[in-house]
Amino acid sequence: MAEERKIVYQRPHALLPVNTNYCPGCPHGIVVRTVAEVLDELGIEGTTVGVAPVGCAVMAYDFFGCDMIEAAHGRAPAVATGCKRANPDNIVFAYQGDGDLASIGMAETIHAATRGENITVIFINNAIYGMTGGQMAPTSLPNQVTQTSPYGRDVATAGYPIRVCELLSTLDGVALAQRVTVDTPKNVRAAKRAIKKAFQYQMDGVGYSIIEVVSTCPTNWGLTPQEAFSWMRENMLPYYPLGVFRDVLAEGHESVAEAAIERAKDCPIVTEGGK
Repeated sequence: MAEERKIVYQRPHALLPVNTNYCPGCPHGIVVRTVAEVLDELGIEGTTVGVAPVGCAVMAYDFFGCDMIEAAHGRAPAVATGCKRANPDNIVFAYQGDGDLASIGMAETIHAATRGENITVIFINNAIYGMTGGQMAPTSLPNQVTQTSPYGRDVATAGYPIRVCELLSTLDGVALAQRVTVDTPKNVRAAKRAIKKAFQYQMDGVGYSIIEVVSTCPTNWGLTPQEAFSWMRENMLPYYPLGVFRDVLAEGHESVAEAAIERAKDCPIVTEGGK
């Protein structure tokens, strides 16, 4: 009698059978696989368009089975906006790091969010510029040592780190802003639920969604993968706490437009225009 075998894991169909360029221990691989699993489970690989950034995920077009576009540095939200508006039936996501999204691409991020573009953004926050050698990023912590802040980030001259989810949650166009991490199996499962919700919100036309993944960079932090996750827990998570910062459906609204009217109910011009 043939031995019965049970498959406990297999490569998602939306994840191509190729080697990635990520460093050993980098969480990018976990997140890319998780996004691919969500595309499979929602059955949307064939209608999805992904936008790759400039950064560590610059070659993401080689990893996903869906259609992919390479954007100029920081312009992924603008490219995603064009894709979605040109073909609203497509599912469109941008996959970005902190330098791409929160530095050179901050204007595109803010305006795509405040317009309520019906796109999904996967944001990897590892508090450093990974691909180009480890410079200080907009998300680098106070006193964090990087290649361009060898004595630590001095907030008196460099300012304070940007908390992207908290910032975007104040904008009326944002449907979902949630911060997760992938340092344990439990947190990977929670991150997957969040990413799946973000794609589902787009499918339902709710509005702009961003999932921020607090991550590590063992190579540029000069740590082992295990040490990097410990450093992340001890230093990054207190500054970037996990959680949901905006969820219009949880607030009892059906869309960002309805939520915006409620927020501005004391302003006659806004509420009348919203009708």
